[in-house]
Amino acid sequence: MRVAYLGAAALLAMTVAGAMPALADVKAGVDAWSRGDYDKAVAEWRGPAIAGDADAQFNMGQAYKLGRGVATDQAQAIEWFRRAAAQGHAQAEDNYALMLFQEGRKADAVPWLEKSVARDEKRTELVLGTMLFNGDAVKKDWVRAYALVSRSSRQGLAQASQTLAQMDQYISAEQRQKGTELASKIESEGHTRRLAAATNPSRTAPLELPAASPTRAMAKAPPGASYSPPGRAPEKVAHAVVKETKPKPKEPVAAAGGNWRIQLGAFRDEANARALWGKVGGKTGGRVAYAKAGEVTRLQATGFASHAAAQAACSKAGVPCVVVAQ
Repeated sequence: MRVAYLGAAALLAMTVAGAMPALADVKAGVDAWSRGDYDKAVAEWRGPAIAGDADAQFNMGQAYKLGRGVATDQAQAIEWFRRAAAQGHAQAEDNYALMLFQEGRKADAVPWLEKSVARDEKRTELVLGTMLFNGDAVKKDWVRAYALVSRSSRQGLAQASQTLAQMDQYISAEQRQKGTELASKIESEGHTRRLAAATNPSRTAPLELPAASPTRAMAKAPPGASYSPPGRAPEKVAHAVVKETKPKPKEPVAAAGGNWRIQLGAFRDEANARALWGKVGGKTGGRVAYAKAGEVTRLQATGFASHAAAQAACSKAGVPCVVVAQ
């Protein structure tokens, strides 16, 4: 059972690190880059990078990846990121891991993804979480996969929210609950590390650059299920159906007071949707709706007066949740 990798190339960070105060030439390169003088920036960085400065090495990797001041060369970019990552440069670890993955070197990427994920980095959490779900170069672990992608989604990565919606179709309520608890633990530990890092910063703030064009690497559809990328009609697949022993209840209607609703998950097995509502529904303050979309049941809470009220209900739910529509 697999989910798709969404926007792998777009996850690569487009930042150039600032310099340590003592390295004036590296700082001069950052200033030149900010002015759009990429040739001068590369000229300032090359010497320190060869001499072993991690910030300069990271910046050289970015220059080669983006093709600014030098011709685009992914192999050179990877090599400069590798050198900086080997010295513990956090942003280099992130980019090195993502580029290895993008090049198809998933097994090589795993240890660097783990280093990055240990810092609660949202892009690498999405990639490693998807690998754990699919069993790509790692042993399948759906609980940790759900936790990592949840953390990525909660930090605002849109691709993670899409992947989480795919996972919701297959992961049981028990696995989802365990994953949510693990995500909270990761968040708490990450917060502690960030506070510690803030008291002793080692590098200046990065300079933001334009994002890359996204690409899409599709995974195989899981056995007994289907996943279709946008623009394609879902394929029908054979699957076992467990007949209900009780009459199916009528679809609930939206509670009075508003038309806004929130979505708590999407499930192929409606029983999983009902099980999750039994655990978290009372926290939302809304009324339950089991909205059908083909073979999928979307668990929603309805009746919120405004987008703000719906968002507040999401926060109270304690599970990954989105405001879907008015």
